[in-house]
Amino acid sequence: MAAGGVILEVDGISKSFGALAALHRVGFAVSQGQVFSVIGPNGAGKSTLFNVVSGLYAPTSGRVSFAGRDIAGLPPERISRLGIAKTFQLTNVFPTISVGENIRVAAQSRAPDAGRLRSLWRVPDVEARVTELLDAFGLVAKRDEPAANLAHGEQRYLEICLALATEPRLLLLDEPTAGMTPGETKDATALIRKIALQRGLTVLLIEHDMSVVMGISDRVAVLHFGEKIAEGTPEAIRNDPQVIEAYLGGAEDGGTGSVTCSG
Repeated sequence: MAAGGVILEVDGISKSFGALAALHRVGFAVSQGQVFSVIGPNGAGKSTLFNVVSGLYAPTSGRVSFAGRDIAGLPPERISRLGIAKTFQLTNVFPTISVGENIRVAAQSRAPDAGRLRSLWRVPDVEARVTELLDAFGLVAKRDEPAANLAHGEQRYLEICLALATEPRLLLLDEPTAGMTPGETKDATALIRKIALQRGLTVLLIEHDMSVVMGISDRVAVLHFGEKIAEGTPEAIRNDPQVIEAYLGGAEDGGTGSVTCSG
């Protein structure tokens, strides 16, 4: 995917919880249009990093810049309105309302009259956006179904639809294929890549499945005990000795000395 100028810069971010240093001087830059993945073992600091970028946590030190603006410490709702949307590791949708209404609620939050009484009624451009997203993710037939009735993989798709309905410039995906079957994972990987390409969207991804990471990413950063130990193309990361040792405890792929791709 062709990338433009830097849209997100994480510069020397540290985050401590009391005596626990979850992140220590982490830094990287994400260019417009890239799919940039952050990987690492459990406890490496990946989710903490996402929470700092999305505004849930203020960093202890360092700077987060989005589209040239320092956003470190801003509340999540302000960061969201600047053009950053996030999905969660655990599916987070409105289970009792329909699939279409889920997306409409998210889309109308960005409508010009959001918050006014008239915004509770159907708005043509919002409805067009709902239909577009339902079609893109194969959920048209489920439009009037309660979200709780969807299969797990479909609920993951719906959550991505909710994020996209806010028309972000940067999409944060926290393990979007968690709990999916291998077939669903393969389909989701191709779909995320396609959507990002079509929309010129920048994606920052946390993912445990290395086959997803290697198949979707333009660049990859590796965290270990809260520090970045490597950054580069998927191929470079796959064969990085420090990554193999730290991320997989020395595991090798059939003796080739490369990171194992599961799934």
